[in-house]
Order: sequence, then structure tokens, then C-alpha cells
Amino acid sequence: MGLIRKKPEWSAEAFSEYWRGHHGALAKRAPGLRGYWQNPVTERLQRGIDFPRGPWDLDGFSQLWFDDVGRADHAFNDSALAADLIADESHFLGGLHIVTAEQRVVIDLPERQSRARLLKRMSILKRRPDLGEEDFRREWKVHGDLVRKMPGVSAYRQNVVIARELVKGQPCGYDDFAIDGIVELWFEDAATLEAAFGSEAGKESMDHAKTFLAEITAFVVAERQIL
Repeated sequence: MGLIRKKPEWSAEAFSEYWRGHHGALAKRAPGLRGYWQNPVTERLQRGIDFPRGPWDLDGFSQLWFDDVGRADHAFNDSALAADLIADESHFLGGLHIVTAEQRVVIDLPERQSRARLLKRMSILKRRPDLGEEDFRREWKVHGDLVRKMPGVSAYRQNVVIARELVKGQPCGYDDFAIDGIVELWFEDAATLEAAFGSEAGKESMDHAKTFLAEITAFVVAERQIL
């Protein structure tokens, strides 16, 4: 997954169009790529949650699926396309952080037509400093069962971060890039989202979140499939 910031001189509209069109057409040629979705940010609010927000100010999330980490590394570091991708990224991006994640589906996504009508929220998670990585993963699984009980959640995926590159192509440690997971949640609309977190099940979920999370940085995104 790519955590993306546009160059400041680019408008949101110009950035989004270039990302979708020119860069999307280039990146989807990556060898071994199984799927590619772009998620331009449309809102930066903590809707429904009373939680500290992290420092991340992003303009989009990219999601790319490969059979394994080795194929992803080859595609973006030493394939014939790698240099072209880096040159194009430097043209329109002001920042690009990379995380490799293991994805867990908690609530299945609906079919494509229904999915296209939903509101999607992506949130970056940082664990509490007194908890280790395995503690976080254990508690996030428990948390998934609590979110499953919330009314109005149309779909839910957890992306557990297993590797980090604060600068693309340069692996780094947790202290340099303290992100533990990325949440994907889908709702009918903003009102449904607010109601879900305002419900008794939503309050229980947030009470549990405070036992293992230090930060939640939420974004509403407009997802689109490139491949």
C-alpha cells in the first residue's frame, strides 16, 4: 500500500486526474500485479470517533496486490518498469510512504455494483506504546469481532503492517514509521457511519480500541479500480 501526498502546487483535481489516468496506466503494467485500486482522500475528519489523530496528512492511498513480497519487490525495484515508475512519481507526488500488509477480511464486500455506491473510510492505526506487535495483532482480532456487531457496517477489512518504507525503496524500522495497521470500512453514507459508532456496539468497540490503540487517523476516500 502507498500512502501518498501530492505536490503542493498541484490542485486536488489535477492530482486525482493524473494519478488515475497517466500514472494508473503506467503502474498497472507492473509485472506480477494482481489488482490495483486507488483511494483519493475526500475528507479528513474523525467522524464518529473520539480519538487522538496522528500526524498523517495524506491525499490518497494506493493498494496493489501481489502473490508474495518478492514479486512486489521485483516490480518496483528492479523490473524494466521500475525506473519509469520512480520518474513519474517524482513528477506529481510530494511524498510516498510504502507499507506491506497482510489483509484480513472481517465482513465481506458486496458485489461490485453495490460496492460502488458505498462510502469508504480508511484509517491509520498506531498501537499504544506499552504494547508489542503481537499484542496489537491479538487485540485487533478481538476488535474485529466487536466491529462486526455494529449496525450499518457494510464491509470491513484489516491490513496488518508487516514491513515499512518511509522512503520508497528504503526499508525502515518501526520507530521511523510507526504505523501498525490500516482499516477499511464501508457504510451506506456518512449518517450510517455516525449512527454505527454512536450505537451501543459502536461505543463498546471504541472503549476496546482505547485499550490497545494510541492513535486513529481517519480519511474518507473515493475508491476506484485501475486493475
